[in-house]
Amino acid sequence: MTDSNCIFCKIANGDIPSATIYEDDLFRVILDISPAMKGHALILPKNHCHDLTDIEEATAAKALLVASKVEKAMMKVLSCDGVNLLQNTGAAAGQSVFHLHFHLIPRYENDSVTIPWTTLSYADGEANELAAKLKAAL
Repeated sequence: MTDSNCIFCKIANGDIPSATIYEDDLFRVILDISPAMKGHALILPKNHCHDLTDIEEATAAKALLVASKVEKAMMKVLSCDGVNLLQNTGAAAGQSVFHLHFHLIPRYENDSVTIPWTTLSYADGEANELAAKLKAAL
């Protein structure tokens, strides 16, 4: 199912032209038009889903296989030193288009791309307590 008002649905299904680097029955992978680094790609499901909480299990599994395939091509063609695989759920996490998508960003030693955060720590026993609560919610 697609959303006729969703820009990524239109791109994923070929209604809007894109620099496509991979396509199958479930996904289209395109070069981002505002890349963090040349070669920055977006993995777009063809069926509309709002975010990672809204995707079918089989499609989610296939997304990781597509990411691996594209990442291998990036490493070979771009000779990059690494790749970031990013997915944002919710505006607070940086999601700006509310159609699930994954970013693949080629990285090079000492490049200018930053993904900063301040690290925290857990008090004694706090990590195990939180892990138990999360596990129970699954």
